[in-house]
Amino acid sequence: MALGIDNQGLSDTLVILGAAGLVIPTFARFKISPVIGFILVGILVGPAGLGALTPHYPWLYYITISDPHSIEPFAEFGIILLLFSIGLELSFKRLWAMRAQVFGTGAAELIASGLIIGVALHFLGQEWPGAMGLGFALSLSSTALVIPIAGTTSAVGRSAFAMLLFEDLALVPIIFVLAALAPNAAGGNWAFVGVLGRGLLTVAALFVAGRFILPRLFAQAARTKSPELFLAASLLIVIVASLATAAAGLSPIVGALLAGLLIAETDYHSEVEVMTAPFKGLALGVFLITVGMSLDLRQVAQNWQALLLGIVGVIAVKSLVTFVLLKMGRAKSGVAAETGLLMSSPSETTLIVLGTAAQASLIAPSTAAFWQTVTAIGLTITPLLAMMGRAVAARLERRSGGDTSDTVISVEGPGTVIIGFGRVGRMVAEMLAVHNQPYVAVEANIDVVKTARQEGYSVIFGDVARPELVDRLNLGRARALILTMDDPVLTVRLARRVRGWVPGLTIVARARDVDHAAELYRAGVTDAVPETLESSLQLSEAVLTDLGVAVGPVIASIHEKRDELRKGIKEAADLERLPRLKRVKVGEV
Repeated sequence: MALGIDNQGLSDTLVILGAAGLVIPTFARFKISPVIGFILVGILVGPAGLGALTPHYPWLYYITISDPHSIEPFAEFGIILLLFSIGLELSFKRLWAMRAQVFGTGAAELIASGLIIGVALHFLGQEWPGAMGLGFALSLSSTALVIPIAGTTSAVGRSAFAMLLFEDLALVPIIFVLAALAPNAAGGNWAFVGVLGRGLLTVAALFVAGRFILPRLFAQAARTKSPELFLAASLLIVIVASLATAAAGLSPIVGALLAGLLIAETDYHSEVEVMTAPFKGLALGVFLITVGMSLDLRQVAQNWQALLLGIVGVIAVKSLVTFVLLKMGRAKSGVAAETGLLMSSPSETTLIVLGTAAQASLIAPSTAAFWQTVTAIGLTITPLLAMMGRAVAARLERRSGGDTSDTVISVEGPGTVIIGFGRVGRMVAEMLAVHNQPYVAVEANIDVVKTARQEGYSVIFGDVARPELVDRLNLGRARALILTMDDPVLTVRLARRVRGWVPGLTIVARARDVDHAAELYRAGVTDAVPETLESSLQLSEAVLTDLGVAVGPVIASIHEKRDELRKGIKEAADLERLPRLKRVKVGEV
């Protein structure tokens, strides 16, 4: 049967793909989180946005989503794929090592936050059962947003993931307890025990079956050399595991996480992760669009004072509880503060618990609607809270003396200054250390700074995009400046600025290609090293050596060719024209 132009599924698909393909790249270009972009799209195209004008302007039907519930299954699938991808990054050994954080810090954070918020709501007039239900609902944090922002390898990501994992496990008990507290509930406790037993048996069965079946299944798929079959097998495993735990009464995300853990123990986890990544990103975008569609800006404007008080109260309680617990666990102040702010918003699972509490008559429908709006706003501002957390963490680290430039750069001068401590900056630092040359590196990623310092490198935290930081580097007394950032525009701008007030400083910059190198020479660098040129020279050296040519003449010819190419680049930079000739020369290497 042919699909008509008025088909709702096609219309909704057009909106979602339009958001992913057009709107989100625009936000990325202006360095705005795509998370915010998807949520804003949901506000715009939802029933409270342009969708409300569809009766007056029928053509808006094709660029709006009139029924938010129609895309909710895809949003839920996005969360399932997210938990599956998290499982792929873990292992049972790593998960076992995290058990103290999961059942210690994670449990303490959820219980303490839930009790504090619940008690506060009781004193504001809510009955005890409903207050406790709201407290634990609002204490949940968003796995779908926190993990993509923080990852699972950084100190912040590890702390957040441990707490999120406990919250995901505690979701089912919370729902059953609320159902048991309903005025007309019957047999709730026995139902919970039954679900717990079925859930444990299901998880055990999935574990045993996965250990024996998955390696053989993926081996057969790999032998066919069919990417489609490999992808189908991966999605099949995720769906079967999620349906199994859902049928047992547990959350589907528990099955998805277990499926990821099982595949992570096989030799095929990298291939599975690559193949499922596009589906995860798009489905997660659908979830964020549904979050935006749940916001009615007119209602927000009418109740902005109460909503603001609710949001600030929840954020304050959760961030403070998380900060205190992590500090008690001997985490650094910066990590504790950043994790606290990142975890402070309510979660998508908060909406599930609110619905359960309302259905059990523990809270009024109007109360549930109010806190649903608070939750939607909280999810929307989560990326902003993450940015605030990073800023607070950097300030705390500098105040504690962990990353201040004053503790590293002396008045006699810093020696060589390396901007950027990625793979290139690290190699430069190692070579300087081999030859006993003093240096200091500047890096904007706080986690990279901490790791490098633990390994003995002289690295400070700072963002050279801020002019005041560059002024504090004491470059007037430095012997050389090495620019290794993977940001061509910032590299040129920084080279031009430094050359303007330190004319005699040696500046060596990493360039992407010959054109970028010419631009850097015009900006005033002493030497620009194009990655394409150096890789060509290294390849030539390896080939000539393997062909039996003596090493001495090969090295001499490589140096001669490098000087010739550098001279050509400088000449082209002085003429300020397109370096057509240099491209020909590079091709000769």
